Amino acid sequence: MTHRPRKRFGQNFLRDTGVIRSIIASIAPRPGDRLVEIGPGQGAITRELLSAVGSMDAVELDRDLIGPLAQLCAPLGELRIHNCDALKFDFCSLADAEGSLRVVGNLPYNISTPILFRLLDQARCIRDMHFMLQREVVERMSAEPGGKAYGRLSVMLQARCEVIALFDIGPEAFVPAPKVESAFVRLQPHHSPRYQIDDQDLFRQIVAAAFSQRRKTLRNALRMLMSEAGIEEAGQAPGARAEQLPVAAFVALANAAACKLGTAS
Repeated sequence: MTHRPRKRFGQNFLRDTGVIRSIIASIAPRPGDRLVEIGPGQGAITRELLSAVGSMDAVELDRDLIGPLAQLCAPLGELRIHNCDALKFDFCSLADAEGSLRVVGNLPYNISTPILFRLLDQARCIRDMHFMLQREVVERMSAEPGGKAYGRLSVMLQARCEVIALFDIGPEAFVPAPKVESAFVRLQPHHSPRYQIDDQDLFRQIVAAAFSQRRKTLRNALRMLMSEAGIEEAGQAPGARAEQLPVAAFVALANAAACKLGTAS
């Protein structure tokens, strides 16, 4: 397939066969899996996945790739290609049961975080997710409290999913080679909630506010959402900073605020 990678779509096409084998082994696709690939590109991963499952979906924004991809994959099984923006796509429409969908993708670095949050909102229908991302993003996703990488993305994802960084991928595995290191990561949504979050919107607001200015203490960062007394009632120190708090502490803060505001579900 001949196609000039487009910078505006963040296209870097995977070429390394060894990396492709490692990715397929990590996903372990089986017949009957409800698979959807975000950004199949020139089909390096798509062909292997389709050969294993026989039928799958793909979401591709670049319409110039769709015809060649469909032709390339036609002998391997049924590939349903949706020409649309993954940030607007209803992934749950592809699931045949709650928690049945498996999502795979080489996510464009410039929109990877919005896509992750989009999928988080649809986690009820997702069994697992496997992504190639900028290594720095994967480090943030899987970071523990106390480090510089720990932040809003860490808390929001870990509150809803198990995040497992699998392996690193060098720039030479792609064409064109990106200027950053990549990594492959697995996310498994908790369908039996690890945390009881009483008001999801308020939880998002509190996490965002807490990390908006990392040097601020909770009393200052959350002053528009919670009083100092409210922070203490949630079992947290008003003088603490966001990067020191585990996910459970943010849940406690949000639930205390929801109780005070009467928005708990």
